[in-house]
Amino acid sequence: MSVENEYRLRFRDAMASLSAAVNIITTDGPAGRCGMTATAVCSVTDTPPTLMVCINHNSAMNPVFQENGHLCVNILNHEQELMARHFAGMTGVSMEERFNWNIWKTGVLRQPLLQETLANLEGCIKQVQEVGTHYVYLVEIKQIMVREEGHGLIYFKRSFHPVMDKTAITAA
Repeated sequence: MSVENEYRLRFRDAMASLSAAVNIITTDGPAGRCGMTATAVCSVTDTPPTLMVCINHNSAMNPVFQENGHLCVNILNHEQELMARHFAGMTGVSMEERFNWNIWKTGVLRQPLLQETLANLEGCIKQVQEVGTHYVYLVEIKQIMVREEGHGLIYFKRSFHPVMDKTAITAA
């Protein structure tokens, strides 16, 4: 194994130790409707509210996101691991089937919003930059819906894990 390849694998192992919220990124528009599970999502600024979403440039969904120009970041709760698996392509459920379930609403920007999530952030793609193996999307958020109940879902050490809200547990 080359030194470069070994270094890349060590970096990936290190990143597996970085807990990350689990999200389903969705889009709908002239290029079609699709969605994917992603953990490479983070806030950039609150003025204007902007998120960064990173997607591997080999993903067939990039042209759809880019042509549609809008997307929704659906932040999953701890009970939505199966949805994360579906949208990560781990279950064999087709894209069409995923969107046919009665668990979707349409947002103000006409994007698919998954119900019962911790939050839905609908926005416009303002910039796309290629960095290494990924496209980095800067998304200006135009609509925010936050649900007060629920616990988090993270990806850590290559597995899904629930994250419990300590105040909710104490109150119970």
